[in-house]
Amino acid sequence: MCYSEEFHIHLRTMGKKQDQKLRTGQKKKSDEKQSVLDKIENIKNKYSEQVILIFFLLVSLVLSLINFNARISEAHDDALYIEAAYRFVTEFPNYFYTANAPFYPMFLAVLMKLFGFKLIVFKLFNVLFQFLSVYFFFKAFYHRIPFVVFLPLMAFVSFNHHILYFSSMTFTEAIFMFLQGLMFYSAGKLLDLHSLGVKHWQQHSKVLLLFGLSVFLLIITRSGAIVILPTMLFYFYVVLKDKRLTIASILAFLIYFIPYKLLLRLIFGNVSQYSNQSKILLQKDPYDASLGQEDISGFIQRFLDNSELYLSKRFYQILGWMDEQNSNTYAFIALMMWALFLLGIWKFYKEKKHVLLFVALYTLALIVLSFVILQARWDQPRIIMVAMPVMIMAYFYWFYRSFKSNFFKMVYTILMFALIGSMLISTIKRGVKNLPIVMRNLQGDVYYGYTADWVNFLKASEWCGKNLPENTLVASRKAPMSFIYGKRKFFPIYSVIKKDPETNQSNPDSALVFFKQNKVTHILLASLRIDPTKNTGQVINTIHNILEPIHNKYPSALKLVHTEGDTEPCYVYEFVYPENIK
Repeated sequence: MCYSEEFHIHLRTMGKKQDQKLRTGQKKKSDEKQSVLDKIENIKNKYSEQVILIFFLLVSLVLSLINFNARISEAHDDALYIEAAYRFVTEFPNYFYTANAPFYPMFLAVLMKLFGFKLIVFKLFNVLFQFLSVYFFFKAFYHRIPFVVFLPLMAFVSFNHHILYFSSMTFTEAIFMFLQGLMFYSAGKLLDLHSLGVKHWQQHSKVLLLFGLSVFLLIITRSGAIVILPTMLFYFYVVLKDKRLTIASILAFLIYFIPYKLLLRLIFGNVSQYSNQSKILLQKDPYDASLGQEDISGFIQRFLDNSELYLSKRFYQILGWMDEQNSNTYAFIALMMWALFLLGIWKFYKEKKHVLLFVALYTLALIVLSFVILQARWDQPRIIMVAMPVMIMAYFYWFYRSFKSNFFKMVYTILMFALIGSMLISTIKRGVKNLPIVMRNLQGDVYYGYTADWVNFLKASEWCGKNLPENTLVASRKAPMSFIYGKRKFFPIYSVIKKDPETNQSNPDSALVFFKQNKVTHILLASLRIDPTKNTGQVINTIHNILEPIHNKYPSALKLVHTEGDTEPCYVYEFVYPENIK
């Protein structure tokens, strides 16, 4: 890729124009007393870019390590990805993962093939992805926004406790944040070239190929990231009116996507990452297909409910400004958050900040799609967390560029320090609490840190793996977690099967037929808490509602073969199928 000397000079100075303006302004008022914001902005002039980058990288790495979690989370999905990776390795080519986007389980399968079933290895790669996400977010935005806007953005990416939680868990969030940062960085390079009036895009193939790769990997890592394609087309073709860039970016994506689809069809047949997901997302209840399909008003209600959940509750919990046990939501706050985000996007548009506008439109599309297609009952912080860096940037940029009086500078300063301080305190407090736990885990006590209900459930799963014959199949409410500790396949039960609408429990005959047809020989009856923080006596009763009617009608159909734990126990039952069950 060849550039003229003039091009190199222009590209190096583009991102620094704002810095030069700031320095000029500072000279004019050299005799004036500087505000706190001015002093913070001058950090960019006092220290080199490399020094500031190394600071964020080191802080993030240290906090990632002291918050390192050596266990599987109780949230299930991280175990699901590992189980999927195991099946990729052991059942290839007769298995393809369709519960979510397939790339991360494929990546874990490669690690499993190289290193074996090493949970710590899988987690350390997510620490690496967190490190890379800090690097690429830094490179994407360092010269594009004022330093006082850049600081809260990088603080969130580098040491927010939720971000760091996922950096040592085998969820997709760490790799997705890294790929978003890579996409933002490469999109910035493309848009810089557009600003220079580049027309012959074939001369800039490296930038295009990097952008195409990041878009492709984003989509196969998280299905909702499909919004990048319409965002790309809209922005390049409609907003920028650059037909050649539009075509070049599509081709850069297809260079990866077409061979990928051909390989999938050749190896796995006619498979799609959206097949199973779309069926569940279109249902009114993800766990009960009998309730029917969602209608238009239902999707609108999802959007409204999710807006309240994520923008008036989860957003502030992630920042550390709201107690994590709080369940209250506020429509007014959600509406305000939407309005401020749109104002930030409008500010990017008015000031012709092409890169900031592009990433903001992508983030807007990602949030809207997530809020429309996801059932509100899931209510998981990670849904909004991946969008929060750009949202935070938009909020702070709008505030900083819209209000210039000393009063508003003071308000801005307070908000910035409140954001950074709350995140840093939350992360350090969790790290100090976590260190004794992770040390015990790494020394071999793999159950230390779980509550008693989970310890008993996981130990019962391990017992099944060690003591039941290979030809047995055990049903479990959390089958992927049972798989991690039992080292064998478990049969998943996510909802009450063969439900009787009058009792909301299983029909005993139909349930037994179902289990027998699926060759289930045993079942785990756990005491997993509804309130994970304390033992209230209330438990997740899905399996109870299946087994109780079976026990009432066929007392001899369930044979207790093992009990794990005295309090909050987990029972292992063997099915003894009655003769009339075919």
